Parts: sequence; structure tokens; C-alpha cells
Amino acid sequence: MLLAIDCGNTNTVFSIWDGETFLCTLRTSTHHARTADAYFTWYSTLVKHYGIEAEITDVIIASTVPRVVFNLRVFADRFFGCRPLVVGKPECLLPMNPRVDEGTVPGPDRLANAAAAFDRHGGNVVVVDFGTATNFDVVAADGAYVGGIIAPGVNLSLEALHQGAAALPHIDITRPEKVIGTNTVGCIQSGVYWGYSGLIEGLISRIKTEYGMPMKVVGTGGLAPLFDQADVGFDAIEDDLTMHGLTVIHRYNKDNGSK
Repeated sequence: MLLAIDCGNTNTVFSIWDGETFLCTLRTSTHHARTADAYFTWYSTLVKHYGIEAEITDVIIASTVPRVVFNLRVFADRFFGCRPLVVGKPECLLPMNPRVDEGTVPGPDRLANAAAAFDRHGGNVVVVDFGTATNFDVVAADGAYVGGIIAPGVNLSLEALHQGAAALPHIDITRPEKVIGTNTVGCIQSGVYWGYSGLIEGLISRIKTEYGMPMKVVGTGGLAPLFDQADVGFDAIEDDLTMHGLTVIHRYNKDNGSK
């Protein structure tokens, strides 16, 4: 079985893929000092708790935090006896190489999103990925990642607002009942929710205009369903898009002889 690991700036997600479906998905906070032994203690405890019997034979890693990759490599080698594929490294083949400015290295999560979007939707896709940052990934008709947009993440903006303005409380993002807030919390919620809704809708529109042909829009990440309520232009919501992309990349490497 395949263990797919997506390490982001805030959270790291482990998913076990049996070739047809994800048996379970486990989530922990990202910490560069976490050792291979600590990863395995956490992982094995949860797998046992969920009653999952999985013999891991392969591991693939996408990490936007380079400092954690070493310990994840040790984790895969020590406890599963395999050398993991690391998306973005030369030995990890991609179904279609990105077409970006020379010297630019797209994030591995964006490469995984492109692979998944092409596999599920056939290209000409905008992926809106809600994470620490809100990424817009543009996937061409042939499946290549061809660029995108990076905007501050919703929760990052809320945290910055709270830290930068002492009188403003820290709040959770939700869809407010009214656009015009009549108290401090309502004003912040409206500004963040409807402000980001306008940002998302506007950027999608500008991408489509510049791209010059019809495109599907796929939302992914924890906040995608919430902003879908604002009718920002999503054609689909897929909570496992990045993980699915890792399985696509892994399969491509197996089929093309990568070790």
C-alpha cells in the first residue's frame, strides 16, 4: 500500500491508499523538529486506534517545508524499508513538466494539484487551494502547471488583523448573516468572508479572461465548502485533491520505471 504525505506550513496529512481508495487520513501539526521516531509513534497509535491493517510498501511526500523532508525520509526508510518519492526532486517524474519561468520551482503541492486536476477534469482547470496561503493553480489542457496566484490565507489574515489591532478580537471565519456588521465581530466576519469571496471571484474571472478559453474551477482545502456558499464560481469541491495528485504521480513513476 501507498502512504501519501502532504506537509504544509501549518498541518501535515498522512493518507493510506490501497490502490482504489483512501483507507484513512491522519492529520498533525507541522513541526520541523519532529523526529522519525515521533512520527511513527503518532502514526502507529492512530492506525491501531482506527483498526487499519496496512502493509506500507511505498511512500510519496509533498512538502512545502524543506526542513521536515529529512525526518520524513528517515521515517519511511526506518519503519517501512522504502525510499520515498519526494515531489519536486529530480528523481520524481511528473506526468507533465510545469511551464513556468526558468529557475522557478513550483511548490510540490501545486504540482500534485495539477496532476489531480488533469486526471479528474482533463485540463483547462483553475484549482483554488485554501491553506496557509490561498493558491490559485492554473492547469493547461495537457495537464501542465503553467502558473497561478498566491494570496494570503484566510486564517493568516485573521491572525494578522488580531495581532496588528489590539482592540480587535480573534474570531473564527464563518458566513455572516448580513453584509453590514452591527458589532465588532460581525464587522470582521463580513470583511473577511465577503472580502475573500470578492477576491476569489475576481481573480477567477481575471484568470479566465487572460487564459482566453473556458475553464473549470475546483476548490480544495478546509475552507472551500464555506466559500462555495458565496457562489464564487466553483464547479466542484474536492477535499482530497492534493492527496489524489500524489497517487497519480506515484503511479506515473511506477509505470515509467522510477525506483
